[in-house]
Parts: sequence; C-alpha cells; structure tokens
Amino acid sequence: MHNHIQKAGSLERKININSAANPTDNLSRIPAAGAIRVAEMFSGPGGIGIALNRTRSDKHHFEHVWATDYDADTMRTYKANVLKGTDVPFFLSDVRDLDIDSLPAAEGFLYGFPCNDFSLVGESKGLDGHFGGLFSYGVRYINRVNPLFFLAENVSGLSSANEGKAFETILASLNNAGQFGYNITAHLYKFEDYGVPQARHRYILVGLRGDLGLEFKVPKPSGVIKTCAEALKNIPSTALNQEPTRQSSTVVRRLSYIQPGENIWQAEDRLPPELRLNVKGARLSQIYRKLDPNKPAYTVTGSGGGGTHIYHWSENRALTNRERARLQTFPDDFVFLGSKESVRKQIGMAVPCDGAQLILEALLKTIEGQVYEYVSPSVGFFEAKSKDFPKF
Repeated sequence: MHNHIQKAGSLERKININSAANPTDNLSRIPAAGAIRVAEMFSGPGGIGIALNRTRSDKHHFEHVWATDYDADTMRTYKANVLKGTDVPFFLSDVRDLDIDSLPAAEGFLYGFPCNDFSLVGESKGLDGHFGGLFSYGVRYINRVNPLFFLAENVSGLSSANEGKAFETILASLNNAGQFGYNITAHLYKFEDYGVPQARHRYILVGLRGDLGLEFKVPKPSGVIKTCAEALKNIPSTALNQEPTRQSSTVVRRLSYIQPGENIWQAEDRLPPELRLNVKGARLSQIYRKLDPNKPAYTVTGSGGGGTHIYHWSENRALTNRERARLQTFPDDFVFLGSKESVRKQIGMAVPCDGAQLILEALLKTIEGQVYEYVSPSVGFFEAKSKDFPKF
C-alpha cells in the first residue's frame, strides 16, 4: 500500500511509501533476461528518464520502479512523458522529507543530485550550501538497497567546490556504499564531443556493485560535432513550448549590434551609449550572447535575469523553450508542463537525453559483458572500498 503526501513542505515530515521487508535480505542479481528495475531520485523533467526508456538490447531493457523530485511542474512533466501509460509511483517531496528506509527496492539507481551549490555560474558553496548535502540521501538508499549499479550526475563545478573536498567526499562515500562498495568510473563528459549540439560538461559517476567484478568503461566520443543551426532546423509548427519571449525595443536594438558568437561586452565599442550596460561587478560571458550557428550552443541554463536567455544568431531574439529543448536533445513530442519560466528552469536543469542514452547503453553493454570502444576516464577508476570516507 502506498501512502505519500503530494506537496513538499507539509507539516508531516516523513513519507511512508512502502512497508516491505529490508531488501538487503534478498540481494539483487543481474537477471538472465527481461527488465532491470530502476529508481530515480532528483529526477528532473526526464532527460535521463527518457534515455532509460529508449535503452535496450536483445536481452534486457530498463524499467522504472519509482521516481521523485520536489518540484510540482517537474513531476507533471515527468509523469506525462516518461511514465505515460504506467502506474509507476512518482513521489513529490523534498528528499529530506522522504523516509529513505521505506523506498521500494530497485536493481539500478539514477541519481542526479541538485547542482545548484556546485555550479560554476555564480557563487559556489559546495557542501556548505542549501543543496550541497543532498547527495547523502542517495548514499543512504544505496546503503540499504545495494543496487547492482548507480549513475550519479553533477556539474563541472563539483570538482572545485570546497577546494575539491566536496567531490572527494561524494566519491569516497559512494565508493564505500552498501555491503560490497562500488567500482566507480568517474569522468567529465563533454557532451558536444558525442554529437549533442551544446557545450555541456558534466561529471558522471557510474558505480557497479563490488561483488559483480565489473568495470564501466567511458564510451569513446563519436567525433560528430552537431551545430546549433543543425539542431534548430525544421521544428514542427505543432510542437508545443514555442511561446516567444517578450522583448523591449531596447533589447532588440541592443541585439542588432551583437554578431553571432559574441556577447554584449565584445560588442561594447559598437553599441550606442544608451544601449550599453552599466555593470560594475563580474561580466558574465553569457550576457546577451548570441549563438554561433557553426558551433554547438553554449550551455543551456535554468535561471538568470535579463540577457541570459540564449539568443538566436540572426533574428535578434531569445530562443523559445522548444528551441532550448532541441539543444538538450529532447524529442519534439516531449511536452513540458508549467509556466514559461518553469519550463525554462526544467529544460536548463536536465541532462541531455542523447548524452544520457549513450552512457546508459554502455552501462547495459557492461552488465551483459559486451565489448565497445572506450577511452580512459578523466578522473579515474576506483575499486570498491578503496577510499576513506565519512559516515552518514
């Protein structure tokens, strides 16, 4: 019987989701064929979730057991796209209000813990920030369930947070999690090297339970570079989330002086005085930055004020959310729910679908013992229980 609250912030502090017996009593094994059951914490709108649905072999496919996130619009989007036509439960809650000890068991665990306090854009607070310690809730789930594998994702700024101590703490904690620990392959993926039309750099940690004797290999980049101009071609008129951003005549005039690939600071000498920005602090490179049509886009973000919306190279306007979703490789029939700004946030916080899929396909090949081309991990490979770690 499922018993869960539907809004974070309720006076009730715990969510009793499932009263099943301790799943460590029945340690999961790789099934000979069929579904590999997966749970997803901090799900976001479904970049990884859609990739999971699309990843399959002749022997295996992935299947969701549950998912959770704290944002109501994100939940609606995920359920309408990733879980469409299923009765898989989605638990809407701040992870700190979940009863981790009663979450249903799964054979795999996806874990894109919040990146807000590890981002290179703005102040980096690392483990000291509001979101920095949330990774530990995933560790607690792994400690209890001992899944066959986990996949953890975070931004490139993770390595520098707390002078590198945040990354070390997270890596060591996951390396020692569960009964057997996890063989971890840690790599900074540059998704533009894999055909994603966006320069998006993310740390992905893939862990395989220590008793399995398996090592995940980083799939070799495809060598295919897809430009943002290619990515934004032929969007169907029927595709949703194409509402234009309302821009003042001043913004339109300002953009007219900025060349493709430039930001406002690079065009400053050409701008009339009334169109210049009076900024005394840091000059962020994304401000009124136009795309270069001959290159992948710069990183799609989920928040920011004026001048941060990603701008078309020739049309002197901000991109629509559907165009931003194209840069994140979401299919055109993936519908984002919520206000325009909520959708912008969801898209910017997601993992590119195609990038997630190539990693999940390599993971499935590893589980099945298949060979594929690979490269050395940028951070390294860490054998299970090989690092010192803090207890939770």
